[in-house]
Amino acid sequence: MSSAHEATFGATGLDHRKMGVWAFLGSECMFFGSLIATYLVYKGKSAVGPHPHEILNIPLTSISTFVLLMSSLLMVLALAAVQRGDALGAKLWLFGTPFFGMIFLGFQVYEFRTFVSEGLTLQVNLFGASFFVLTGFHGAHVSVGVLWLLSLWVLALRNRLTRADSLLVEIAGLYWHFVDIVWIVIFTVVYLIQ
Repeated sequence: MSSAHEATFGATGLDHRKMGVWAFLGSECMFFGSLIATYLVYKGKSAVGPHPHEILNIPLTSISTFVLLMSSLLMVLALAAVQRGDALGAKLWLFGTPFFGMIFLGFQVYEFRTFVSEGLTLQVNLFGASFFVLTGFHGAHVSVGVLWLLSLWVLALRNRLTRADSLLVEIAGLYWHFVDIVWIVIFTVVYLIQ
């Protein structure tokens, strides 16, 4: 085995960049696990202000959830396009994925503004505090993913994203799928389990 191969893949045979992202995602699982646990501990503990069942708009959030989940499908299509050298497909799907992410963020901004106008803020009760922190941090992660994917899209537009760069798209895809999976858990715990 050549030293260049060992520098990239190491003793495990896996690329160091991919291993680094998996390690990062492991730490993110612990981070979101603690936020979700905090939400569950404080759920129903505050007696003032709007309660979840009074304020959550499950049909609207179901639509935004569907949009985010469809973005994962677009991410799979983007990776497949890059891997087969389909430049047009890569450009299309690498734009579609963050575009759907931006739609999801638009739904989240609308929801936050609606809640604030109805009296739910960080300071009103424990539900408000834990809800805004949990979903806000998730939204921040979606925003990072959107920027990351748009940067890959710009590379594709400049014809600087080839089959040889498919690992870059795969790593971004791992992050994007993680963000979607976290949202499924948040949606279930916050919106569906009353």
